Amino acid sequence: MSTDDTSSLTTEDLEFLRRPLYGFLSVADGPVPAQPRPVWYEVTAEGTIQLFTGPDTLKVRRLRRDPRASIVVAAPVGERERWVSVAGRATVEPDGGHALAERLAGRYWDLDDPTRAEDLAGILGEAQVRIVIQESVKRYAY
Repeated sequence: MSTDDTSSLTTEDLEFLRRPLYGFLSVADGPVPAQPRPVWYEVTAEGTIQLFTGPDTLKVRRLRRDPRASIVVAAPVGERERWVSVAGRATVEPDGGHALAERLAGRYWDLDDPTRAEDLAGILGEAQVRIVIQESVKRYAY
């Protein structure tokens, strides 16, 4: 078992995070306890984590008041216990949300399924922003 804290993602972290796993996003909201939500995410070549969402969602409103956020990605049941967390300042970027949604839909869904293709068209028909998280990395591997 090992737990490690660093300021950047390792090669092993990147390999793990490139799998189609759910991340659990938490955003700060002052004294209100964080309420993690499962999200699709992408790790970038620069070692940041990004996800897409509508520009008027609760998470975006909270991030505009307090930019602290974290995402935890865990190995699924049946694999050795492992997780990676990226926490720190999150920025809301107005560009690239639709392109990110398309990439992630292809990663998480079978887009040959007409229902999923229609779901993606619905996402692309609405405004999307990117949330980008970077800074400290923590990890655990059994």
